[in-house]
Amino acid sequence: AHMRLVIQRVSRASVEIAGSIHSEIGTGLMILVGIREGDTIADVDWLVGKTAAMRIFPDDNGVMNRSLLDVDGEALAVSQFTLNASTKKGNRPSYIHAAGHDTAIPLYEAYCEKLSTALGKPVKRGVFGADMQVSLVNDGPVTIIIDSLLKE
Repeated sequence: AHMRLVIQRVSRASVEIAGSIHSEIGTGLMILVGIREGDTIADVDWLVGKTAAMRIFPDDNGVMNRSLLDVDGEALAVSQFTLNASTKKGNRPSYIHAAGHDTAIPLYEAYCEKLSTALGKPVKRGVFGADMQVSLVNDGPVTIIIDSLLKE
């Protein structure tokens, strides 16, 4: 299995649904969460640890040496099935590998809850399956892709 995250270091980010702000954060991480069929809670646990401890915030010398925990930053996690697109054939992406609701919703919720515990604060969320307008200011820019396949 390989659950995939796209993590962006942001100075602010928000999710708007039907014209109103649903969630917003200041300094922290905007996280797109892509869950595939076959992903498990072991993938979630590994990725939560990586998300909380990844050293991508600047220290006093401007070196990327601090984690989300170190800077007491916030997190906004949005479920994003398009991260699992297969683009090999033709020009219409295939989402055959994306997890169905029965797998994806519990794992997305578990990721958010476990990350909240790790950070000691609520993780802001999107709404699973909703039409969302996501806005963010990518600070740097710093964008990291983490795939739980790497844990094996």
